[in-house]
Amino acid sequence: MFDIIKSLQLRLLHMGFIQLDSRWQYDNVISPFSRLYLITAGEGWVLHNGQKFILKPGYLYLIPSFTYSRYHCDQFLEQYYISFFDALQEGLSIYDLKSMAYEIEAMPIDYALMERLLAQNPDRAIIQPDPKTYDNRPEVLPFNQPKPNQSMSQFVETNGILLQLFSRFLGAENDQDQQRAKGFHQLASVLQYIDSHLHEKLTVELLARNAHLNTDYFSRLFLSIVGIRPMDYIINKRLERAQLLMMTSSIALKEIAESVGIPSIYYFSRLFKRRFGSPPGMYRSTAWHM
Repeated sequence: MFDIIKSLQLRLLHMGFIQLDSRWQYDNVISPFSRLYLITAGEGWVLHNGQKFILKPGYLYLIPSFTYSRYHCDQFLEQYYISFFDALQEGLSIYDLKSMAYEIEAMPIDYALMERLLAQNPDRAIIQPDPKTYDNRPEVLPFNQPKPNQSMSQFVETNGILLQLFSRFLGAENDQDQQRAKGFHQLASVLQYIDSHLHEKLTVELLARNAHLNTDYFSRLFLSIVGIRPMDYIINKRLERAQLLMMTSSIALKEIAESVGIPSIYYFSRLFKRRFGSPPGMYRSTAWHM
C-alpha cells in the first residue's frame, strides 16, 4: 500500500476561519472535494458515511469527497475550515484503500498549523456561503497550481501543512487495509485504463481482455475487490468526472456529458440525478455549500 500512498496529492481549494449560526443547514451535499474542520467554539453536526458526528470544540473532523453529507448548526459554531482535492495514481481514492478516522482530538500543533495555513492563504476564504448566490468556480480552475500572488515556497508549504493535517486521520494500517490495497493493486492496470478512457466506449469484455482474464472471472474478481460491478464503477467514475468539470469549468453540459463517455444528454441527466439527487443544470447553479 505504501507505494500507492506515496502518490497521494492534496490541493487546497478553500481555507478560512468563520463563525456560523442557524443558517448553516444544508442537506444532500455531494462534493468532488473533501472538507476538514477544526472546531474552536459552539456546536453543530455533520452526517456522512451513514454516521452522525457532533462537532465539538477541540476536535478535528474530516468529510470525504463524493459522499452524501448533511450539515447543521442550531445556534453558533466557530471553526477553521479547509476544502481540498485529493488524488492517487490509477484514478483511485485514498478513501477506497484506507480505513479512516473522521473525528480526532486536536493537538496544540493543529491550531498552529491552521493559523499558519491561513496566514499563507489569506485570500482562499469562501466569500458567500449561501449556495444559491455563491459562485467561485474561477477559484477552482487553477487548484493544482500556485495562485498568481503565491510564491513557490508558499505553495510547497501549503501542501506540506495540508498533508500533515490529513495524516492525523489515517491511523495505523490494519490487515483489512492491506488486503484492500493488495486487491486494488491487482486491478491497477484496469483501473488506470478506465480513468484514462472514460470518454471512450468501455465494456466488461474489453477490460477483461486487457487484464488477460476470462470475462466472467474478471467480473467476479472486480466485484469482490471493488465492491461493485465493473459497469457500475465506470458510471460512477464518469459522473464524478462530470461533477468535477461542472465545478471547475464553464463547459456546456452536453460537452461535459460527451467528454465522459455519455453522449446522450438525456441519459446523462437521468444518471446524474439518480446519483447526486438533482439534475445537472440545477446542481451546477447550487453546487457550492460551506
